[in-house]
Amino acid sequence: MAFYLALDVGGTKTEYVLADETKELARVRGGTIKRMRTDAASAQENLDKAIAELEAQSGIDLKSVTRSCVGAAGITVPMVTEWIEEAFSKRIGGSLIMVGDVEIALDAAFFGGPGVLVMAGTGSNVAGRTTSGKLMTVGGWGPALADQASGARIGQQALRDTFLAIDEQKETMLLPAILKLWDLPDAMAIVDYANRIPSPDVTKLAPVVVACAAAGDAVASRVLRREAEELGHLARVMIDRVRREEGRSDWIPDLAFTGSILEHVDAVRNGIVEVLRVDFPGLKVLPGVVDPLQGALWRARHG
Repeated sequence: MAFYLALDVGGTKTEYVLADETKELARVRGGTIKRMRTDAASAQENLDKAIAELEAQSGIDLKSVTRSCVGAAGITVPMVTEWIEEAFSKRIGGSLIMVGDVEIALDAAFFGGPGVLVMAGTGSNVAGRTTSGKLMTVGGWGPALADQASGARIGQQALRDTFLAIDEQKETMLLPAILKLWDLPDAMAIVDYANRIPSPDVTKLAPVVVACAAAGDAVASRVLRREAEELGHLARVMIDRVRREEGRSDWIPDLAFTGSILEHVDAVRNGIVEVLRVDFPGLKVLPGVVDPLQGALWRARHG
């Protein structure tokens, strides 16, 4: 029997799944093994712990694995790839495939085929792939330059719109909610706190914005709507690029979503779809969000 190992390597965590040809046998979440984010000793310790847990759950010796697929950002960086290759050669059997995190996410949605994937969590970007396998991305330049509809952008924009509301003498639920979250006494304390160096983690404000919007707050709703429109614009740009590459102006690539914002914040997800269907009324949107780890498993199984 053949066994397959898939990894989704992030900056703070790594997710693993061990499977045979038809079903998952074990799933583990561990610390990062990405050498750009941790030292070699910590990466090795995290990998060894995950291997032990996978073997304990499944009863399978990972040296009997047929093929592994590792998906990670920075896969072209030698420090990342060389460490993974060496670590796997000592601990895990079979062949090894290494691809970018964008590619395994696309594979989870489209199984090697063409399509457009919108990603929004802590950051955001949009990826596309043609029938010939050409990969393209837009956005993803970090919170200072892009990351539309990400947790970071939603939090930052909420702060700006809260203080615009103060200038306009408008009420917003965001102000007391932000004060409560950050345990601050008044708006002037937010000014000091938000402008400090290093900056506070504004991604923690995203759930506050979502809750206020759900309660009917106009300022919070405007934040989510604007961010959805901006990320939807990037998705439109990518759809047009894929169509041009294909030379098929009468064809619309399917759309998929991934990431915590698009999984949990309906206002952003639905807003993106609304923006796109103005220009592409026949757009097909895959239900739910895709799990990039499933894309890595698909690639491990198919080589």
